[in-house]
Amino acid sequence: MKIAIVGLGLIGGSLAKAIKKNTSHSCFGLDISSHAVNAALEQEAIDAEITADKLNTCDIVIVSLHPVQTVDFLLENKDFFKKGGIVIDTCGVKGAIVDTVQKPLAEAGVSFLGCHPMAGREFSGFDYSVDNLFEKASFIMTPTSDTSPQVIKTVSDFAVETGFAKVVVSNTQEHDEIIAYTSQLAHVVSSSYVKSPSLLRQAGFSAGSFKDLTRVAKLNEDMWTPLFLMNAKALVSELDCIIGHLSEYRDAIASNDSETLHELLKKGRELKELSNEQTAKKMHE
Repeated sequence: MKIAIVGLGLIGGSLAKAIKKNTSHSCFGLDISSHAVNAALEQEAIDAEITADKLNTCDIVIVSLHPVQTVDFLLENKDFFKKGGIVIDTCGVKGAIVDTVQKPLAEAGVSFLGCHPMAGREFSGFDYSVDNLFEKASFIMTPTSDTSPQVIKTVSDFAVETGFAKVVVSNTQEHDEIIAYTSQLAHVVSSSYVKSPSLLRQAGFSAGSFKDLTRVAKLNEDMWTPLFLMNAKALVSELDCIIGHLSEYRDAIASNDSETLHELLKKGRELKELSNEQTAKKMHE
């Protein structure tokens, strides 16, 4: 197949490298950054640069831009995609994307499937892309009732071939509700955590737990701001939940209530152990 990647950042660049490493597909790149395009060519992550008006030569187009830019690009270029071809995105929110673009693309004769490769780093840009980013990652697809089985199969086979460990089929609502917890909340908590005055005094006093909790505070605010706002309902629900639980810990510690604190910690440990067991079982299904 001929595959085009629009946006050669961390995810788009890593997809290009994985495609070239693991498949025999031709891969073409489009990016407003000449540095990203030139680097991708030099590293043989793409076969050639492509322009928007030539996207109709590609069987699959992967749009790997920030959320707002993804919607804009899809709508502005819907007539340039191959008739009968497949277009997917890589955004971390699905409802707002799919609801906006699927119908206009269908009217243009193009099949759109919302996707989300579950991998990332605390860095952005092509310079940080790697060919093994997705080796242990899930590839989430969110088809609707209008998505043909053949499109689902084609994209699923492509994900497996590219090197993803698991393909997960979901829907936009389920995806956004769970991602609000597993990804978006973690970034909000990390960003909040580093705002303590103690941050600048931690050198020599921190180890693994500090690094784990602060890693994703080094985020790209240009991307995460619209992601949070596009999924506000689900994310606010998760924020309300964690604020409530933090208040329980705070109250138990402030009142020297060792029995309640012990039970809160015990319950947290047990839930984490149960989650580990269920995750391991599901990954082996």
